Amino acid sequence: MNKFKCLRTAIKPFIPAPRCNIHTMQYGIWADGNVYGSILQECVHNKALEAGQGVHAHMIKAGFEPYTSLCNKLANMYIKCGHLKDACQVFDKMPERDTVSFNGIIAGYVQNGYIDEALELFREMHLSGLKPNDYTFSSVLSACASLDALKQGEQVHSQTIKIVVDSNNFVGSALLDMYAKCARVVESRKVFDKLDKVDVVSWNAMMAAYTLNGHDEDALNIFCQMQRTGMKPDHFTFTIVLGACLNPKALEQGRQVHGLIATAGLLSEIPLGNALVTMYSRCGVMEDAHKVLSKMLRRNTVSWTAMIAGCAQNGYAEDAVKLFCQMQWESFKANEFTFASVLMAYASLANLHQGRQIHTHIIKTGYESEVSVANALVDMYSKCGSIRDSQQVFNKMPKRDVVSWTVIVVACAQHGHGKEALELFRKMQHTGIRPDDVTFLGVLSACSHVGLVEEGRHLFDLMIQNYGIKPRMEHYACMVDLLGRSGQLYRAEDFITKMGIESDASIWETLLAACRTHGNMELGKRVAERLLQLEPHRDAAYVLLSNIYAAAGMWDAKAKVRKMSANRGLKKEPGCSWIQVKSKVHEFIVADRSHPQREEIYEKLEELTGQIKDAGYVPNTSFVLHDVDQEQKEIKLSHHSEKLAIAFGLISTPIEETIQVFKNLRICGDCHNAIKYISKIVGREIIVRDVKRFHHFKYGPCSCGDYW
Repeated sequence: MNKFKCLRTAIKPFIPAPRCNIHTMQYGIWADGNVYGSILQECVHNKALEAGQGVHAHMIKAGFEPYTSLCNKLANMYIKCGHLKDACQVFDKMPERDTVSFNGIIAGYVQNGYIDEALELFREMHLSGLKPNDYTFSSVLSACASLDALKQGEQVHSQTIKIVVDSNNFVGSALLDMYAKCARVVESRKVFDKLDKVDVVSWNAMMAAYTLNGHDEDALNIFCQMQRTGMKPDHFTFTIVLGACLNPKALEQGRQVHGLIATAGLLSEIPLGNALVTMYSRCGVMEDAHKVLSKMLRRNTVSWTAMIAGCAQNGYAEDAVKLFCQMQWESFKANEFTFASVLMAYASLANLHQGRQIHTHIIKTGYESEVSVANALVDMYSKCGSIRDSQQVFNKMPKRDVVSWTVIVVACAQHGHGKEALELFRKMQHTGIRPDDVTFLGVLSACSHVGLVEEGRHLFDLMIQNYGIKPRMEHYACMVDLLGRSGQLYRAEDFITKMGIESDASIWETLLAACRTHGNMELGKRVAERLLQLEPHRDAAYVLLSNIYAAAGMWDAKAKVRKMSANRGLKKEPGCSWIQVKSKVHEFIVADRSHPQREEIYEKLEELTGQIKDAGYVPNTSFVLHDVDQEQKEIKLSHHSEKLAIAFGLISTPIEETIQVFKNLRICGDCHNAIKYISKIVGREIIVRDVKRFHHFKYGPCSCGDYW
């Protein structure tokens, strides 16, 4: 016996003394199966892998032949300590296996994402003649849910009826979850209604099924039904039901749930605090979200991420960035969701410099390869004006999903690379990734921006017929825009009347804008009347119609429209442009003289105007919508906000630096033409992002090809 080392000496360092049962073994005394089993349970409890490996080694050296239940405990120890491969080796060497043996490995496969292997082992178990129990079915159904494997799940369901009946709550909840994750919420409800005894877990599962499938109202009804039965909700219940209140229409129900959480004394629970922050953020009530966050005694990364995402999504980008900085200052580590959220904020701010800084930080923390982060980087670079960086990030992605392809397609479309966007869409199809409705919006927009009318019509039909995607109003608007930009105004009108669904104001506004671009006053008047019938207080209708009259020189008609607009209390949004220089944003409006460097700006602008006129530029005064003489029209044109911003950029930045200007409205045709000349004369790239897209002026030509 003395040739064997004492098991106590080998194992004790890895298990805390108060919880160690090894003291029951004295040096030189052989261990039996019960002692081995007891020690393995301690190893599981303490996640003591090395100790468990020591037990395993001692068993082998001692020549101990473990029986089935002890092998099960050994395999379980490896699984719980994160060594599934070692557990499988133990399983493979077992002379005899029972249901518990299979259950352990199947569950281990599912927990570690080896779903196909779990289902294969279940089939092997079935062929061996062993009878599965409720734990087996729970794991296998979880595997089917993960794979969205409805057919296999239904087969397992039929077996549960034969063996344990689906009214068993444990199996019933697993069935309910499987059907929900396979988008079969009606079947989930059937399972729920058959349960013998509905406990809080069952109620939670049914609520989660409805929420997962977008049936928020049904989820709230189930919660009310649960309350009427007298069943006490737990913190999981509240977390799920808050997930059904993530839109402004459900804000009042969300507030009521908040009150119930307070009454139950659960406000100190971090997951519930996080869920409340998310609920208020998604409902657009950021003040309440901030109150919840500030009252949380304990926070985690999810808490901060929920608040940062809420700010970014609700237009408080600067607050999102400040929260991110505060989070780091308080030593919380950002995760992939945090980075994706703060990148959304930088995209909204169009702050390329800071966006690149956060990219460097992401690389250092190792999150660059995360799909959600890479997608956000592609989007951020695109919205900050650097399509080149967007493409580089996309090309380096080790793995892509539908969002990845959609983001890069939309980015190319917005930057005037329509044909490249279409090519990327075709590559996406070849990879087997199924485009969604947002992808089609991007590719239809690309067709619109480059005038590919027939290609756009083909893609619209493809979306409906091949992919079964029902067009939303945004898809119809894209088609109207596609036809309108190409000058096919009456064809666009005909398309609207034959859509098959009730058109909204946005559709008619798109057509009215096309009438303005192509100077079709007759159709423009008719479209404006239709638009005003739908939304009498929509200022865009008055603005576009008055612009049509002004372009045609019908000043009395224009004045009449303006008066109608004023009588309704409507005001036209003033055009403004801004440029960031040395981390400071400088904003300009038309004929702005408020800037401290106004003298230098106007001097530079006068110099540029002379130079571009010498190069062949002729002011297009049709874009001046005021009844003044020709000279005054030219002066007004030269003082447009984007020209002021560019002049400031030229006197304030190094000659090798790209000038990037942002505008809240669509760039006018005269400014577009003038900037082409300016870019060529000064030898610099100028990027203008207007409300519709990016224009890259590189030493003359624009990326849009004068088609926008």
